[in-house]
Amino acid sequence: MKSATGASLSLMMFLEYFVWGAWYVTVGTYMKVNLEASDAQIGATYGALAIATMISPFFVGMVADRYFAAQRIMGVLHLLGAALLFFATQIGNPNVFYWIILFYSLLYMPTIALSNSVAFGQMNDPGKQFPWIRVFGTVGWIVAGLLIGALGIEKTGNTFYMAAAASAVLGLVSFFLPNTPPKGKSAEQSAAGALGTEAFVLFRNRPYLIFFIAAILVCIPLSFYYGFANLFLNEVGMENAAGKMILGQVSEAVFILAIPFLFNRIGVKNMLLLGMVAWILRYLCFAYGNIETGSWMLYAGIVLHGICYDFFFVTGYMYTEKKAGQQIKNAAQGLFTFATYGLGMFIGTYFSGMIAGMYTLEAINPFTNATGHNWTNIWYVPAFIAAGVLLYFLLFFKEKNTVGVATAAPPPMQQ
Repeated sequence: MKSATGASLSLMMFLEYFVWGAWYVTVGTYMKVNLEASDAQIGATYGALAIATMISPFFVGMVADRYFAAQRIMGVLHLLGAALLFFATQIGNPNVFYWIILFYSLLYMPTIALSNSVAFGQMNDPGKQFPWIRVFGTVGWIVAGLLIGALGIEKTGNTFYMAAAASAVLGLVSFFLPNTPPKGKSAEQSAAGALGTEAFVLFRNRPYLIFFIAAILVCIPLSFYYGFANLFLNEVGMENAAGKMILGQVSEAVFILAIPFLFNRIGVKNMLLLGMVAWILRYLCFAYGNIETGSWMLYAGIVLHGICYDFFFVTGYMYTEKKAGQQIKNAAQGLFTFATYGLGMFIGTYFSGMIAGMYTLEAINPFTNATGHNWTNIWYVPAFIAAGVLLYFLLFFKEKNTVGVATAAPPPMQQ
C-alpha cells in the first residue's frame, strides 16, 4: 500500500470516529440541559443508534455493496448526515429530537462498514495493515473529546456543529478516496445473509452459545456507561468531564495491545471473566466515588473502560472469528455485531433510561425541588447485572484453551 493511500485512509478513519465522538458522548447531558429531556427519552435516543446498527447490515449488504462504489455512497451519507446534525440543534422538543437522531444514525452506521470496505480494498495484508489505519479512528475520538473539553462546549449545541463540520469534510474527502467498486448484481445477498444467519450453525457449539447469550446480556451494563456516565460526572461536579472521559479511550488503546499476548496464555474464558469483573469494579467505583474525597474512584471507573471493552468485546470478536472459521467468518461477525450493538444495546438503552428515571431526586421525593439523581442506586443496577452475567458465565461456560490468536483485526465498533 502506497504511503499516500495510507495517509488518505488514516484521515478517513480519523474523521469517521471524530464525528461519532463529537456528539455521542455528551448527547445525554445536552438533552438534559437544553431539552429538559427525561432519562427515558435520553435512553431511547441512545437506542436509536442500536436500531441503526440492526438495520445497516441490510443496507450495506443488499444495496450499497451491490450497486454503488463504497467511497461515493459514504460521501453522500456523510453530507446528508452533516445537514441533520446541524438541524438537530434547532429542535427544542426531545421527542422530535429522537427522530432526528434516529434518521441521522441510519445514515451514519452504514459508513462504519463502508469505511472498512474502502480500507480493506487497498490492503494486501489486512491483518498487519488495518490496525495501523484503524488506530487513527481512536485518535479521532480522543481529539474530539479533548476539543469539547478545551472549548467548554459539552453542554451546548456546539458539539453538534463540530460533528456536522467534520461530517461535511469527510463527505467531500470521501469522493477523493481510492475507488472501491461495487460487487455488482451477481453478488448474491439476501436479508438472511445480511443478518448473518449462516452463522447460526455456531449455536450447536454449547460454549459459544453460552458466550453469545452473555455478550447480549453484558450490553445492558454497557448501555449505562454510554448513556449516563457523562451526565453523572457533570452532576457530581467533575470539570471538563468529556475531556476526562477520553482516558477511557486511551486505556482502550493500551489494553488492546495486551490481548494478543494474553489470549493464548490465560485462555478465552479468563479473558472474558476479567472483562466482566472490570464491569463490576467500574460501577462500584462510580457508586461510591465523589469529587471531594473519592475522585480517584471516578477516574478509575473511566480508565477501566479499556479492560471492560477490550477484554470482553474485542476478545469476543476474536473468539467468534476462530470458532466460525474461514467460510462463515463474515457472517459470524455480522451476527455478533447485530446481537450485541444492535439487540443488546437496544434493550440496554431503554432499560438504563428507565432505571435512571426511577432514581431522579424528583421521583424519590416529590415534596422537594431537588434536581439530579441518586447515582449510587443507579450504578448498583449495572453492577448487579454484570455480577449476574459473571456468575452465569462461571457456571456454564466450559471451553478448553485451544483457540489461537486471530490474525485479522476485529471489526471496530463503539469506543
